[in-house]
Amino acid sequence: MTQLIVVANIHANPDQIDLVKAELEKLVPITRTEKGCLHYHLHRDNSNPAHFIFYENWQSRELWQNHMNAPHLAAFLKATDGAIAQFTLNEMTCLD
Repeated sequence: MTQLIVVANIHANPDQIDLVKAELEKLVPITRTEKGCLHYHLHRDNSNPAHFIFYENWQSRELWQNHMNAPHLAAFLKATDGAIAQFTLNEMTCLD
């Protein structure tokens, strides 16, 4: 089974940084208990406080997809509706 690395880039609207940060932080403890979650780390850019990154490592793409459909992620999307300027997601494979 191939592990999946996910890098999610989230850019908050300048007037919504605190809201987005608080909602992202809520995801961490819940997600870390999910089946298949190996690593789930939230980062913030040192020079741009509106830019957040999740670095995730999952046992499989299927288990990550379960996460993407989880109720706490739906709650995050609802709570941050209109607060996120840009969101990009990259599914990656480790080469070393």
